[in-house]
Amino acid sequence: MRDTKESRLLLVLLIAIAFALITVDIRGGEDSPVDGARQAAADVFGPIENGVSSAVDPVGNAVSAVRDSGDRHDRLTRLETENAALKAKLGSDERGRSRLKQFDKMLGLAGAGQYGIKGAQVIAIGAAQGFSWTITIDAGANDGVKRDMTVLNGDGLVGRVTTVGPNTATVLLANDPDFTVGTRMESGDELGFAAGQGNRPLRVELLNGKADVKKGDRLVTFGSQADKPFVPGVPVGTITRVDPNGGDLTRILDVTPFVSFTKLDIVGVVVQAPAKDPRDTVLPEKKQPKPTPTVTVTVTPGADPEGPARNDEAGQGDATGQNDTAGQNDTAGQDQATGQNDQTEQQNEQPEP
Repeated sequence: MRDTKESRLLLVLLIAIAFALITVDIRGGEDSPVDGARQAAADVFGPIENGVSSAVDPVGNAVSAVRDSGDRHDRLTRLETENAALKAKLGSDERGRSRLKQFDKMLGLAGAGQYGIKGAQVIAIGAAQGFSWTITIDAGANDGVKRDMTVLNGDGLVGRVTTVGPNTATVLLANDPDFTVGTRMESGDELGFAAGQGNRPLRVELLNGKADVKKGDRLVTFGSQADKPFVPGVPVGTITRVDPNGGDLTRILDVTPFVSFTKLDIVGVVVQAPAKDPRDTVLPEKKQPKPTPTVTVTVTPGADPEGPARNDEAGQGDATGQNDTAGQNDTAGQDQATGQNDQTEQQNEQPEP
């Protein structure tokens, strides 16, 4: 359509008519005079609108999906981040509970032995200064830690301090081949020396070759002069094997340590020795083995193996049978006696010739 004066006038006229119809429709409300025309237009153009909508909706939905995919991705990323943070928090809480349990157990052992300890955490495990079994702890000279101090945890003897820095220290573990500690048998005075053997049990050499020891007996530290490097009474381990081929002068034992040297986390450095030797008081109470119930079965010769009830029934049957047999015998005896009496009477009744 060309832009002419007539076309402009027609456009203005149509706009004026549209506004007039809108005004009439609004003022008429429900009784609007154009309501019939509106309904007729809806009947005519409704199916066309539905068809166009059906054709356009998939495209619109696809556009919306593309537009919303970024939001979904952001929400998914945010949820994954929150989930990872929650897992980390739960893991941290679990580790915190484990450390608290270790610390409480170590405090219990230190209290039983009256040891003054400085708590520390293992921050490194590995070779240091030529030692093959060592740990590094986060406590040093600034914390009162010195060379040749005893190190323990909630289970027993861990090792001894070998080198000290301002804030860290190196501990030689009790299972190192270069480690040696004096030991004393539980509930006795048998002395010996325990040496580390790496992943194998400790090797203990008792000074008395004829000492009466057995599997399951336990050992504690004997203590050193001036309590360095070892304080007395720290649990060492349990005897798992007694060498039957020991010499006359010494006796060799295999001792499983109480401490697991591959799972060290919280430890304590004994910075103050006890006033007196705690001896065996630090050892945990021995677990009493549960008695195994036994059942005694007594078998009577000739008894029915199917049970007492059956035996009683059988006994009653036998007694009844015996009674029946006895009754038959009595009846038979009576019948025989009666027959003999009848024959005697008949002989007596015969007339004399």
